[in-house]
Amino acid sequence: MPPHATPLPRAALATRLAFLAAGFVMASWAPLIPFAKTQVGATEGVFGLLLLCLGLGSIVAMPLTGYLSARMGARPMILLGGYGLVALLPLLVLAPSVPVLAVALAFFGAALGTIDVAMNVHAAEVETRAARPMMSGFHAMWSVGGILGAGGVTALLWIGATPLAAGLAASALALAMMAVATPRFLRRAAGEPPKLALPRGPVLLLALLAAITFLVEGAVLDWGALLIVARNLMEPAGAGLGYMLFSVAMTIARLTGDRIVAALGQRLVLILGGLTAIAGIALTLAPGMTWVALLGFVLIGLGCANLVPVVFSLAARQPGMAPGLAVAAVTTTGYAGILLGPALVGFVAEISSLAVAFGCLALLMLAFPALARRIT
Repeated sequence: MPPHATPLPRAALATRLAFLAAGFVMASWAPLIPFAKTQVGATEGVFGLLLLCLGLGSIVAMPLTGYLSARMGARPMILLGGYGLVALLPLLVLAPSVPVLAVALAFFGAALGTIDVAMNVHAAEVETRAARPMMSGFHAMWSVGGILGAGGVTALLWIGATPLAAGLAASALALAMMAVATPRFLRRAAGEPPKLALPRGPVLLLALLAAITFLVEGAVLDWGALLIVARNLMEPAGAGLGYMLFSVAMTIARLTGDRIVAALGQRLVLILGGLTAIAGIALTLAPGMTWVALLGFVLIGLGCANLVPVVFSLAARQPGMAPGLAVAAVTTTGYAGILLGPALVGFVAEISSLAVAFGCLALLMLAFPALARRIT
């Protein structure tokens, strides 16, 4: 190993910290949203458009990050995105007007999109050097960061901290994570600029599968509680239990996912994950008791947990496209699924029912067992 090369355990730690910090900051924003809305005096409709700025910022930044990561290596882009998130989070609750918040959210989304693509590129490189599955464990750190971020900021607000103080505390913790990670990322000399190309072949299929998975995850987040209420299974105050169980199941499955992928192989994980998620959706729709529907949310979390990590791993290793560009294509398409998915579910529910909309999600998940052989 060259003297300047980063030892693999250090690079793996840096990757975990990057995922942890990104998930932590993103989730820390969620409890601050009502305060930011009040600060700028936005109506629900206007604030919905403001939140769209975050998604648009991410989608604009992702392809550029993929190109630059392929050109310069993932490290500079991880640092740009990670420290950008740290700096921008407190500004979101300081924004005095709608236009200022719109700009801040767009840059926050761009920072999130930048670190999201770059850390997945870096994770794929670490996994390749290690010659063993590691991607699920990295993604588990995002989930853990989400739980800690949302829970920590909520606790600070509950004990009386101001929104700005809570945002600054979250940024300080994320800054510490990034500071520990920074000297440990893999360094790579600049290479020839990769040729820009539209995703095709395996990359296009992987992008489609990422979009389906993110669509299902977004639907469970935005519509899961409403489905429980619509089926008269629980009162609105407790209907969020379904998403909580989904999140816990996904985190546990990702923490053990690398061992599962090593034991079963990527193809079988895609097949079984898709079928498990389909079974979970079926249970949420089946006539029966409340615990049956809640078990369905657990199965959806278990099924979806390792699909995206495997998809990212496959995207970075396919031979037809630079890894940075391939991961960027998959990530951008996946985010499109998050942005458009809940709206599509609402449209289908409007013309039929929410149960029918969730049934359509199950049909989409059939793509995983159907395409698993081809993409692996």
